[in-house]
Amino acid sequence: MMIGLLCLFAAYAAGSFPSGLVIGKLVYHTDPRQYGSHNTGATNAYRVFGAAGGLAVLILDICKGLFGVYMGQVGGALWLPEYQIYMMIAGGLLAIIGHSCSVFLQFKGGKGVATGLGVILFLAPWETLIVFAIWCVIVGITRIVSLGSIVAAALVPVTMYCFGEPLPVTVFGFLAALLVVVRHKDNIVRLLQGRELKVERIKKP
Repeated sequence: MMIGLLCLFAAYAAGSFPSGLVIGKLVYHTDPRQYGSHNTGATNAYRVFGAAGGLAVLILDICKGLFGVYMGQVGGALWLPEYQIYMMIAGGLLAIIGHSCSVFLQFKGGKGVATGLGVILFLAPWETLIVFAIWCVIVGITRIVSLGSIVAAALVPVTMYCFGEPLPVTVFGFLAALLVVVRHKDNIVRLLQGRELKVERIKKP
C-alpha cells in the first residue's frame, strides 16, 4: 500500500514542478508571471521567452503527464494489479492537479493543457493525435491558444468514446476536459468579449 501511495505522491510532485518558472529563472533570468497572461505555462513561456523557451516548457509539461501515468502504472503493478488502470488514471489526474495547483507556487499554476496532453498520450495515443491536430488547425487559423485548448479538451472524451476506450478511461477524459475548461473560465469570458490574447511575442521593458 505504501509503495502505491508513494507513486501517486510522486505523480503529484512531478506535476507540481514549475517548468516555466524554472526555465525562466535559470535560462532567461525572467519570471514569466510578470508578463503576458501571468502564468507559467508553455503559451506564456513562448510569449516571454520565444519559440525555444516555449517548446522546452511544453515538452517538460507533457513529460509530467506521461510520468504521472507511469507512476500510477508502477504503483498499480506493485499494489493493486487488478485495478492498475485506475491507478494509472489517478496518477495522470494527480499530475494535472499538481500542474494546476502546484505546491511550489502556493497552489497556483497553469491550465493543465500540456500536462493533460501527456496523460492522454499515454492512455489513448490515437485520440491524442486527433485532438492535437484539431488544436493545431484552430490555433493556426485564430492564433488563440485558449480557444484551441478548450475545443480540443472538449473533444477528448468524445474521441475516446468513439474509439471504444474502457469506461474508466473515457470518464477520466471527461473529468480532465472539465478541469481544463474550468481552468479557462477567465479565457472564456475574454473570448466572448473579444479581448483574448493571441500567440504573439511580447516586448519586455
